[in-house]
Amino acid sequence: MRATSSVIVGRDAEIRLLDEALESVGKGAGRAVFLVGEAGIGKSRLAGESALRAYDRDMPVLRGRATSTGLVVPFRPLVEALSSRFRAAGAPDDPELQPYRPALAGLVPEWRAGTVAPGYAISLVELAEALLRLLAVLGRERGCVILLEDLHDSDTETIAVVEYVVDNVAELPVLLVGTLRPDPGPALDLALAAELRNTASLRELRPLDEAAVRDMAAACLDVAPGEVPPAAHRHLSQWACGNPYLVEVLLADLLDTGRLSRADDGWQFAEHGEATVPTGAVRSWARRLDRLDEPVRELLLVAATLGGRFSVGALRAVTGLDDRALFAHLRSASEVGIIAPDGAAHDHYTFRHVLTADALRASLPPAEQAALARRAASAIEEAAGELSGDQRQLVATLRLAAGDKVAASRQFAQVGRQMLDAGASGSAAVLLERARGLAADEERDEVTVQLAIAQAESGRLDEAAALLDDLPPAPAGSRAAEERAQAHTQVAWVATMAEQQEEARRRIRAARALLGAAPRPEQEAALAVVEGHLALLPEQDGRGEGRCPVDRDGEDGRERLEEEERSARWAALTAEQRGRPVVACQAWQLLAMLSRERGFDEADACLERMLAVAEEHRLAVYRAEALVRLGTNAFMRTGEATRLETARTAAHELGSLALLQSVDGLLAMQSVLGGRWDRARGIVERSVEASARLQNLSTHRYLLLVDATLAAHQGRAREQDRALVRFRRAGGEESMLVPLQRGLCQAVGALMGEDRERAKAELDAALAWEREHPSFFYLSGRYGLGPLLRILDGEDSGREAYREALASPGGQLAWNRMFLGMADAVLRGRDGDPDGARRAVEQAGRAATVFPQAWHLALRLTAEAALADSWGEPAAWLRTAEEYFHEAGVLPVAGACRAVLRQAGVSVPQRRGGRERIPAGLRTAGVTPREYEVFVLLAERPGNQQIAQRLCISPRTVEKHMASLMAKTGSADRSALCALSAECADA
Repeated sequence: MRATSSVIVGRDAEIRLLDEALESVGKGAGRAVFLVGEAGIGKSRLAGESALRAYDRDMPVLRGRATSTGLVVPFRPLVEALSSRFRAAGAPDDPELQPYRPALAGLVPEWRAGTVAPGYAISLVELAEALLRLLAVLGRERGCVILLEDLHDSDTETIAVVEYVVDNVAELPVLLVGTLRPDPGPALDLALAAELRNTASLRELRPLDEAAVRDMAAACLDVAPGEVPPAAHRHLSQWACGNPYLVEVLLADLLDTGRLSRADDGWQFAEHGEATVPTGAVRSWARRLDRLDEPVRELLLVAATLGGRFSVGALRAVTGLDDRALFAHLRSASEVGIIAPDGAAHDHYTFRHVLTADALRASLPPAEQAALARRAASAIEEAAGELSGDQRQLVATLRLAAGDKVAASRQFAQVGRQMLDAGASGSAAVLLERARGLAADEERDEVTVQLAIAQAESGRLDEAAALLDDLPPAPAGSRAAEERAQAHTQVAWVATMAEQQEEARRRIRAARALLGAAPRPEQEAALAVVEGHLALLPEQDGRGEGRCPVDRDGEDGRERLEEEERSARWAALTAEQRGRPVVACQAWQLLAMLSRERGFDEADACLERMLAVAEEHRLAVYRAEALVRLGTNAFMRTGEATRLETARTAAHELGSLALLQSVDGLLAMQSVLGGRWDRARGIVERSVEASARLQNLSTHRYLLLVDATLAAHQGRAREQDRALVRFRRAGGEESMLVPLQRGLCQAVGALMGEDRERAKAELDAALAWEREHPSFFYLSGRYGLGPLLRILDGEDSGREAYREALASPGGQLAWNRMFLGMADAVLRGRDGDPDGARRAVEQAGRAATVFPQAWHLALRLTAEAALADSWGEPAAWLRTAEEYFHEAGVLPVAGACRAVLRQAGVSVPQRRGGRERIPAGLRTAGVTPREYEVFVLLAERPGNQQIAQRLCISPRTVEKHMASLMAKTGSADRSALCALSAECADA
């Protein structure tokens, strides 16, 4: 008789929690719940109950389990969970998932063919973000549930993905339920930390009390609780210790031995027989094995040796049975409820509970356990020939069980290196750590070097550094020294990309010390590339704040950059000759940045060479990087985004969400400069939070700057200020984006508010920063807008700034050519050459076709000089600019255009439109468009004189509008009116 309970007992509070979570998810508010408890305590039963209740609500359910065999299999629970859903329902084809399919290809078999470029490893955060988006799509209508069981057995990659989902699930219609044992490790750390952060609920399942044990026994026997014999109840309560699984195991043993039997008057319990000891589960399984046929018993002992989950192939290799006998014995074991087919893999079986395999192994004496493990390892090695990663881990586990630590270490180390090469650095670190602990003394250092690389690539730079620093000395130039030097170089590259400059320098010094005075050319090239990239970062002072590494405009700074460029070029050529294509691509990428100083043709030539090397050696990530940088240069030169769109396609094909976000940031900025503000806003809204979740810090900062620049170019000062606060909090003012922040964002924002002095101050700040730091941004105003404003204001430095910009590569970019062309026109008009001035305006207009907002700003700025010097068509320019800025809602500039026209004696029709921009409440109160223009500015609490200057009206007119506004809105005083304006601006 099968002694299993059809109901869950003693878990009412946990079921209520899961019901509340399902209700919340159905309303769009995500939840995460962790169920923690010892083996057999009922975690999986509760998970299954939550699945049934989700099915009742028509919610999609995805269910996966970590392997209990001890094998490190990246993402196994996630693959199984998605497969459990998509086998029946098919993979979703929602267009929203299109950018995420390459990242999900490793989890969804249907999406694997041709989605991820060879050689590119999807980052954990990219994969986690993609999974989050997939779950959100699945739960869009009613919510969805993902159940991940036995997380304590999960690989580190799965734990990292689960942590990401837990931290970001709150606003999505997704319930994540995880089960785990209370064993120290990453899974328990995750659950406890998530509970502490209030991002998850944690429930520790306690043993059942005596009443619940009786209820469970009654459910198993299909009787009322009062019909369970008291002696049987006492027996189960004493020896099962409240563990539901042990209740069932011991009850099954009582039934099998006849100590518990059904009579005419109900169930009877016989007191005779050997009392079960606290290890009764082991003895119970030993007795059950004794009652099975010998071949089935032997097969189950072998299976238990292979782990809680085992493959038919491995079992066949160890037992030597043919398929007919093998499957007959498997059926017999299944029929008595000991094992069951694994739903996640057609050629695998699992024990009904992991404790079952443990109990079966424990029923053998230790020497017999070791002998069986040794026999199994040898059989698998002989049958497989070339071992797969999973087989190699299984053999390592068996060798360890047989007592051969060194053999186990070698197998763990081999599969760890394979995983490191495949990009699964977290799992590689786990396996290499195991190998290191088991390795022979003469092999431990080599494993430690590989482990350090794995830790660095997993983002654990401190652990990597500690491992490398603890290695014993190695003679300079020896094989061991070269291997360690390479590891130091790789860790230095990771540290440089993470902007951990001091750590990068320490690793470089260590590598050079190991290589000695005469490293081989390819070794020197790898170090030179890291040093070159490191030199471009703004150095950090003791407080972590940016300080100047080089004065790029000074002689020392120019010499240093020239030296870095010579070194990078030598490294690129050497790396190509010595068969180091990755180093070559890194060097050409560095050269492309350094050579911009001499022009974009040379920079593009470096990138084209990088592209050629990447394509020749199938380095997908560097190919995409080259295309992105070529697209960026093309956009800066012409203002067009065609090549950027091509680069975006390449990033999508590569499967890199981080690179895709980077391209989207550039496309968003291109849209801002092109006046396509809705498109820019859409990209920012789609990508800015996702980039933060991906920890894609440089792109996240750039997107925040795009958001601020978008507000600045629309003349929305409060939105600009709020966006800049977020930019600063993300470390933007300690990044290389400062010139763009000052020149492209804040200076243009000041001009949208008709505050030319503040605009010039921002441009001066950008210029000062660029003179102290290596900077490769050319849209900061230094090469276009700055010289124009200086010339318009008649400053002596204007002509010099103009000549410097014109001679610079930055002066050849379309955005800057437009402003420099207008500066040329002003100078020619001032020098009495009206025809030359007219031609210069026409030429600037051709460069400005893709920048409508900037072009109309240039017309507004230049018109006053044209009026003063009697050249060009200033009245027509001002009318055009006024129309554009009025329609765009940039009222200060539109008002300034009207004021200049009036001063020139040109008739200007009164603007009576704009009522549609007034909020309904203010319209009802009778506020006029002109009064509303004043009202909007009050959010910043300016004085009447400032308002008058911004709107080009008299202070007396401002006073009249203020009085009217206070009367119409019922504001008691000016302060109340300003507060109302700020409230409307935030709405």
